[in-house]
Amino acid sequence: MRSASEPRATRVRQEPGGPVLVEGPVEAVAEDGTITRSDRPVVALCTCGRSRILPWCDTSHRNRPASDRDGG
Repeated sequence: MRSASEPRATRVRQEPGGPVLVEGPVEAVAEDGTITRSDRPVVALCTCGRSRILPWCDTSHRNRPASDRDGG
């Protein structure tokens, strides 16, 4: 249990075969320094690189065969 003075931690969880879910709001910083913000309560960050709306997940990973997602 956290104390009243301790800041609330951001919760991050990996979905099996899918994106990383982050409790929002979230600011994502790209390699070029561009900042993209989402004010949603939970955002999905792409981990497969197939999303057309990077860094956010658009569920493109669902079209990839399971053997590719599992690394084999």
